[in-house]
Amino acid sequence: MAGDSTVNFNLLHRTCKLVVLLCLLHISVTVVFYVRSLDIRFAFAQNQQSHNNGTQPNQVRNTAFTLQTEPAETEKEAPAEEPAKKLEKCPETSPLLVGPLRVEFNVPVSLEQIKKDNPNLQPGGRFRPKDCEALQKVAIIIPFRNRDEHLKYWLYYLHPILQRQQLDYGVYVINQDGDEIFNRAKLLNVGYMEALKEYDYECFVFSDVDLIPMDDRNTYKCFSQPRHLSVSMDKFGFRLPYNQYFGGVSSMSKEQYLKINGFPNNYWGWGGEDDDIYNRLASKGMSISRPSGETGKCRMIRHERDKQNDPNPQRFDRIAHTRETMYKDGIKSLSYRVVKTDKFDLFTKITVDVGKP
Repeated sequence: MAGDSTVNFNLLHRTCKLVVLLCLLHISVTVVFYVRSLDIRFAFAQNQQSHNNGTQPNQVRNTAFTLQTEPAETEKEAPAEEPAKKLEKCPETSPLLVGPLRVEFNVPVSLEQIKKDNPNLQPGGRFRPKDCEALQKVAIIIPFRNRDEHLKYWLYYLHPILQRQQLDYGVYVINQDGDEIFNRAKLLNVGYMEALKEYDYECFVFSDVDLIPMDDRNTYKCFSQPRHLSVSMDKFGFRLPYNQYFGGVSSMSKEQYLKINGFPNNYWGWGGEDDDIYNRLASKGMSISRPSGETGKCRMIRHERDKQNDPNPQRFDRIAHTRETMYKDGIKSLSYRVVKTDKFDLFTKITVDVGKP
């Protein structure tokens, strides 16, 4: 029995020692792996720090470079602005037209009110549409002397009409200086010459100051043939007085005008020049175009005949010889002297000395 106890004790003692050794081994292995993990973490942390320290200077340099190059970019010349988009052509018939108009002369009008009612006018009575490109550039030529009240009514009615017709236009009042006999046709020639000095007009409307259209569909522009615009005046009972009549308001393109050498310069006093112009047109194979009698209605401001504008006693003889005189009497032989040019808000007034008979 004693021997068996000794054996058991020794076995237990060895077992305990083995267990202790195994525990120590486990602890040793655990400590080793723990220390190694610390080294790895430290190395990783150190590597990350060195990596961050290596990239920060680059980031700083890049930032510095950006700061240096930004001003250089701003110093460069700004790119040119894209050209404004070209406007489309205005339609052949303006959508702004209203048709028949009521025209009255019993209420006074003022230039201030007319200016207020037409805010889009440029100095000198110039206008062009903003939303489209006008089909024609039109110069409105008005022979003038001592008709200020009539001019106010003309401006009052015509500016809104011409704008609704979507024209690129300018109004030129050609004022005859002095008190010599009036010469309407020569003033029209002067208007043609002076208007072209300002702008490349393609069409010329020649209008008496006392005639107002009663329908804005009667467009103040040029056509394939010379145009008679004041077709049916109240003065003549809204009828055309005779087929060759070309007085009051008419239009011609630059080509048509030059083809007949412009207007005659030697009609002093009232009458005759319109028939002379008709003869010039006919001799060049041109015909007169007109709007309908209804569309071409217009009103005349009643007035006494102007002083120094008595009927021209030589008009019938001159009309009879138009074909002989038209080549030497016209725009090519025109002579005059500009006395003064005034750019008003509603029109350009050109005062001229046209001489005397």
